[in-house]
Amino acid sequence: MLHPHHALIYVMVIISAADREMTDHEMMMIGSIVRQLPLFKDFPIENLPKVAAKCAQLLSSKSKIKEVLQTIKQSLPLTIRETAYVIACDIAAADGKISHEEARALELLRTHLKIDQLISSAIERTAKARYMPMPKIKNQ
Repeated sequence: MLHPHHALIYVMVIISAADREMTDHEMMMIGSIVRQLPLFKDFPIENLPKVAAKCAQLLSSKSKIKEVLQTIKQSLPLTIRETAYVIACDIAAADGKISHEEARALELLRTHLKIDQLISSAIERTAKARYMPMPKIKNQ
């Protein structure tokens, strides 16, 4: 079992690493989420790199993503599983596009956490709207 803070960080790392490219923007986003969300108010920010590295190490070892997701599920109280999915969608949408690999990781997470399809669709659409770039406007 993980501490719930660690499980939430693992969620973000899994989504960020899904396409085999953890961008600086995604890493900054993870840091921003940890600093800003009330859920993390008791988490020492200086531990973030160590926790993220531990997750990355597990993912690159013989541990399968499904095993890591099962550990996350066991570590998260039911009351914050939807929040975990919100955070995951924010990380996936942060760079303006969701890769096929990120979409698959979100699907696996959604399944493991047993997030209702209607709720997950609403969360995904909200993340897409929140990270929509400003369209180019022609001069009038």
